[in-house]
Amino acid sequence: MSIRTHSRPWRLAVLAVAAAMTGGLALAAPARAATATPVDYVAMGDSYSAGSGVLPLDPSAALECARSTANYPHDLAARIGAQLTDVTCGGAETKDYAGSQYPGVAPQLDALSSSTDLVTMTIGGNDNNTFIDAILACGSAGVLTLGIGHPCQSLYGSSFDDSIDSSTYPALVAALTAVRAKAPNARVAIVGYPWIVPATAVPGCFAKLPIASGDIPYLRELEGHLNAAVQRAAQATGATYIDMSAVSNGHDACRPAGTRWIEPLLFGTNYVPVHPNALGESKMADQVATVLGLG
Repeated sequence: MSIRTHSRPWRLAVLAVAAAMTGGLALAAPARAATATPVDYVAMGDSYSAGSGVLPLDPSAALECARSTANYPHDLAARIGAQLTDVTCGGAETKDYAGSQYPGVAPQLDALSSSTDLVTMTIGGNDNNTFIDAILACGSAGVLTLGIGHPCQSLYGSSFDDSIDSSTYPALVAALTAVRAKAPNARVAIVGYPWIVPATAVPGCFAKLPIASGDIPYLRELEGHLNAAVQRAAQATGATYIDMSAVSNGHDACRPAGTRWIEPLLFGTNYVPVHPNALGESKMADQVATVLGLG
């Protein structure tokens, strides 16, 4: 992945260097920190960025956005002392960057400017209703077969994957290009989706996530395909891709509470199912900070 650099020094880089200083240089750091301008951080994206389903709600957001103050942007901003502008919104698609998602909710691109230092987002899963259609379709099919076989794959085949290639990928490229145009001096990072389902069926999961055993690998491959499209779009536009696949392995919605980062469809703790819980949002913040060298 490539990371675009710019002629003006990044305040992010200054923070990283300051955090690493030791000895005599460290003694001078407090005086500089007192007058340093905070990182201008804009968080964009959908419900995985907004932390939809995690309490408490952000009182500054429209209720339809179901934005949480415990989402990964708030966590990350607190760690690095950034000035956060959070425009994440549940249900967002790439088209909502340039257009109003709900009445009174400004296009997300409006939050960006030439003074923006850092942009993060999770986006793409709602385009073409990829996530919701796949989960609902496979859940319904799984209930009808009592969890046996791969009815969803038999019904839908490559249709979800085809829409990712034909529609979602170019929309991601266009959205990231628009972000770059509005925030030419910013470091832009797009976060992949953490695993929702395991690689293979887990005993006892059907009660919480009613998907047929043969469709678990089908959905896993679909999410991997979406994340690959997100990664390719990041590479094509000079953004940084934050890969969640390795770190979220074993923390899918089939795992017990306290281990899982994603809540299941049934009997979960979030009021919005099949989304990251508070632990998952914190772990997403961990990965962003690690990949970007922040904190």
